[in-house]
Amino acid sequence: MKKIIIALAGLLLSTMPMMSQAKVNIIPKPSAVQVLNASPFSVNKSTTVLIKAPADDKRHLESVLSSLLPDLKVSGKKSSNQIKLEIVKQLLGVDSAEGYTLTADAKKGVTVNATTGAGLFYGLQSVAQLLEENGGTAIPAVKIVDSPRFDYRGMMIDVSRNFRDKEFIKKQIDAMARLKLNTMQFHLTDGAGWRLQIDKYPRLTEYAAWRPADTWKEWTANGSEYCERTDPRAHGGFYTKDDIREILDYAADRYITVIPEIEMPSHSEEVTAAYPELSCTHNPKGTSDFCPGNEKTFEFIENVLDEVMELFPSEYINIGGDEAPKTNWKTCELCKARMESEGIENVDGLQSYLIHRVEKYLNSKGRKLIGWDEIMEGGIAPNAAVVSWRGIDGGIKAAESGHNAVMAPGRFCYFDGYQDAPDSQPEAIGGYLPLELVYSFNPAPDSLGRAVTDYIKGVEGTLFTEYIATDKHAEYMLYPRMYALAEVAWTPQDKRNDYSEFRSRALAYNSRMKDRGYNVFDLASEIGNRPEAITPIEHLGKGKTVTYNRNYWRNYPAAGASTFTDGIRGGWNYNDGRWQGFVSGNDDRIDVTIDLEKEQPLSYIGADFMQICGPEVWFPTKVVISVSDNGTDFTPLATVEHEQVRDNKVSFKEYAWKGQASGRYVRFQAFSPQGVTFTDEIVIK
Repeated sequence: MKKIIIALAGLLLSTMPMMSQAKVNIIPKPSAVQVLNASPFSVNKSTTVLIKAPADDKRHLESVLSSLLPDLKVSGKKSSNQIKLEIVKQLLGVDSAEGYTLTADAKKGVTVNATTGAGLFYGLQSVAQLLEENGGTAIPAVKIVDSPRFDYRGMMIDVSRNFRDKEFIKKQIDAMARLKLNTMQFHLTDGAGWRLQIDKYPRLTEYAAWRPADTWKEWTANGSEYCERTDPRAHGGFYTKDDIREILDYAADRYITVIPEIEMPSHSEEVTAAYPELSCTHNPKGTSDFCPGNEKTFEFIENVLDEVMELFPSEYINIGGDEAPKTNWKTCELCKARMESEGIENVDGLQSYLIHRVEKYLNSKGRKLIGWDEIMEGGIAPNAAVVSWRGIDGGIKAAESGHNAVMAPGRFCYFDGYQDAPDSQPEAIGGYLPLELVYSFNPAPDSLGRAVTDYIKGVEGTLFTEYIATDKHAEYMLYPRMYALAEVAWTPQDKRNDYSEFRSRALAYNSRMKDRGYNVFDLASEIGNRPEAITPIEHLGKGKTVTYNRNYWRNYPAAGASTFTDGIRGGWNYNDGRWQGFVSGNDDRIDVTIDLEKEQPLSYIGADFMQICGPEVWFPTKVVISVSDNGTDFTPLATVEHEQVRDNKVSFKEYAWKGQASGRYVRFQAFSPQGVTFTDEIVIK
């Protein structure tokens, strides 16, 4: 009996460490995970994979297995040492075609069930992560029931500003697939370069895809000129149709839909440089907008879209539609004639005419139109979907009117901004988007109601690359922020309530990404937000009334009239809801008066400003600080002057008075001849 007890104890001791050390750290976090009271499934050289699925799905899964789990062989026979992937007719507790169940233990093996090949694929990604997390030799005893929150889980990659070869794109598709993202918006055209072979218009790739400068920054600094492909100075590139087919096949194997983005009516300088007759001015240097009054414009668009649709099988075609200046439309005779004949009142209506007409053409070919939220200006096309980047209001407006919307607001989803203290990071366009802020995003709050949230189809991260010249820099900006985006897109909102727990998983995932050859941001060494933003500040002006003698910019209101006296300091970026913006002009840009409610001694009055020259955010050239006893007659205490100098930094500067004075009212004025000025708190001591 004693020998039996000792043997049992030894057995328990041998299995307990394995169970206690089992890790179930999957990104994105599954809907439901149950750790079973059983031994883990051991994986060894004789472990096989059995796939029961239609031929196309089986081909996709076998293709991915060879790279995802190269040591496992596919077998057509059942075995006790096996990972089984099987499509079933229905799945209890799973309400999405992309959902799956996963069970694993030593006795029964590993089984992934789903109703579609996509569901099996995502279950397989979870199997791979469980195996990686447990040393590559075991899968813990678990039961997982999982399905995505959103149907559209996307990432946009810009290859116009700085071209990326197809191997880079395929590498990022691999990363997206592991994170269960299912849509890639391919930003193929923009003023910086046309990147897609179009047989009918060869100048697009013989001329509009090339520039006599390596990077976007060099190109814009030297006049934004294009050059012939044969020019010895030529930099750029494009994808042949065979390249695109290869990318699309690769994505299809990973259940990723690639949506091409062909910009119109604006961001089209490269097109109008190659074909000047398509602009209002016919200027061979190229102008931003197509001419919607010219029938040749629509002939060009339709011919290009025909070749695009021949390549790309996606239901949606993205036509951009953003940031059209429309300046030349106001004076163009063809545009005026179009407006008169169509009964169009203004240039916004003219853009709407173009969007409607393009949508009608796409619909006639069995496709649907999607574009940035500006496509709603002048009236949204009947069947169009919207990608909302200027906040979430555009997406909500679209959803309220019965149009599908994808949320991609800059504050949470634009990965071209800094992800840590700017002076510790490679150059970015500006902004501050740390991992925690991406993770905090809720694209469809319940407060909007089902009538709205049912039309919010998903979320998209974006990587515009004006300041991102190299592949390594691009990956650095994507990871680990893409992990957080994936969890926002997949995991139920009520399961995403612990950022510190997510961060620990992200750290482990980062390590594995580095092992795969990706260049990732060192999350373990993260500095964090601007120190001033962490703790509220107490001062004499806190909570006091502020009178605005000049209005702030409605696009960046911060906390409104309480911004300068709420005790809350801003972080590394002006879009954090703490920095209030003022648009430049010939008059003073900031002119406010703070009522301290009674006269009192003063020793310090000051405020911080930021400068990020890329998006035209500037320090003021002059600040005047004054006090008054009656609120009418002010005595200047200090005039602080500054010479504006363009640089590539994110900088902060204090404008302040120090001394001895007294007063009840404090007036703070800031002057600047250009751009936007941002400040967060006027501190009074």
